[in-house]
Amino acid sequence: MAFWQPPPRVCVGKRVKPSPASATELDLPERRELALWTHARLCTEYGCPVAFFATKDPLSELISSLLSHRTRNQDSHRAYQQLRARFPTWDEVRDAPTNEVEAAISPCTWPEQKAPRLQQILREVGQRCGGPCDLEFLADLPIPEARAWLELLPGVGPKTSAAVLLFSTLRRPAMPVDSHHHRVAQRLGLIGPKVGEAAAHKQLAALLPPDWDAQQVYDHHEVLMFHGQKCCYFHTPACGRCPLLERCPFGQARVNGVKDEQEAKG
Repeated sequence: MAFWQPPPRVCVGKRVKPSPASATELDLPERRELALWTHARLCTEYGCPVAFFATKDPLSELISSLLSHRTRNQDSHRAYQQLRARFPTWDEVRDAPTNEVEAAISPCTWPEQKAPRLQQILREVGQRCGGPCDLEFLADLPIPEARAWLELLPGVGPKTSAAVLLFSTLRRPAMPVDSHHHRVAQRLGLIGPKVGEAAAHKQLAALLPPDWDAQQVYDHHEVLMFHGQKCCYFHTPACGRCPLLERCPFGQARVNGVKDEQEAKG
């Protein structure tokens, strides 16, 4: 599979303070070019292709994604494992006393809210499918229709619908945007400063080539997420060692601001 190759790294000497840039100052072709440049640089930094981390069927991925909301990965994973150990089938989860489901998912945040929500979703999936349903039929729908079907379920937004299609065994090229991905994209100027995570899904997906397959879309999401976790932190980002610094308005302003402050003190 061919992946975008990065241009040679350029040694950056003394930096010239840029004027602040944002997505509103870049037209669509410029943002598309920047998205591909970012993809190439981060694939070099973190390694592509990235191995898929899950092999869940789409209904199981839906439940797992809902458990992960506002929860650390290790805690949501433990909640999912406990739920499956206590209730081997999703029909059993649906029909169980809610307090037992809540106890099974206790490692995740807000189990008292998520337990009845999971049962509600499982009932609605069965009703809408007219019987037992594993959501495998989503493989045959156009991606916008598949996402719209999922987003009619209570508590399911664009991040979850994309995760179900991409992360599950369906392996469809729908791109989720988490908080790390969103932060990196915003600082680079791929999206505007006031674009929230929900709205960012459509805007960021529009920057990728339409013929990208699930692996390439997955790589893009994962490397942007990795970068937010490992370098572009919410607090005190490590701009000085960032492979995207030369084209990052946020990082350039921050690094030069620090340098100017140090020179003023010296």
